[in-house]
Amino acid sequence: MANVQGSVLGLVAAREGSREGAPARAAPLPAPRPPGQPVTGARHICAALAALTESARRELLTFDDPAVGLRRPVPEPFPELAGACVRTAAERVRTVRQVVPRHALARLAAADPGGAARLAGRARLTDAIPFKMIVVDRTVAAVPLDLELLCNGLLLIRDPVVVHALVRAHHAWWDAGEDVGEGRQQGSGLPPRLRPVLNALLAGLTDETAAARLGISARTYSRRVGELLTALGTTSRFRAGAEAARRGWL
Repeated sequence: MANVQGSVLGLVAAREGSREGAPARAAPLPAPRPPGQPVTGARHICAALAALTESARRELLTFDDPAVGLRRPVPEPFPELAGACVRTAAERVRTVRQVVPRHALARLAAADPGGAARLAGRARLTDAIPFKMIVVDRTVAAVPLDLELLCNGLLLIRDPVVVHALVRAHHAWWDAGEDVGEGRQQGSGLPPRLRPVLNALLAGLTDETAAARLGISARTYSRRVGELLTALGTTSRFRAGAEAARRGWL
């Protein structure tokens, strides 16, 4: 019996010794997390966006081009869907920050002079946005599968590392942007008589048509266009809309 016990104790000791001498094994890697949940189909996309913005309680961040439907064919109800969801969330969420490309504000003003005023929360203008995005409470994000159009599908992301990276990207663009509200206050110097001229330029009217609508001669209209461009600090009619948006004159 003693021999049996001795042999067992020796075997245990040998095993313990081999463990001490062996290199420590690395901890097993955690199972890979899926990058996100793809959502496709108009009904499912609309439901996902509505649920996402409805879940917002503290903060909502976006990269958005609200004028994308004016230059690319986008099926209903997508041209207004994201904006409507954000506006609804802004009624109860304390912090809403939207980063919008400057050209979008100019296009919105041309199609609807009150379009810029419909941006919910605080908004800042940048030359461009990297992609469309919605981040809710820094816990979940939605990004279009093609990075531009929600109607082609979106990716719901809950991985905290990826969501944190998206929040940091938004902060970088936000810090580099110009506040729309501040631009409107600074742009209060637009002479009232030039407002119809600016609206005519944004609408793309010819000088003859614009002059007729305003009840002035083509020569007077041309002179006022020159005054407007001087006030905007540009010589390009094409740039006038973007500069007016930057100054908050829309």
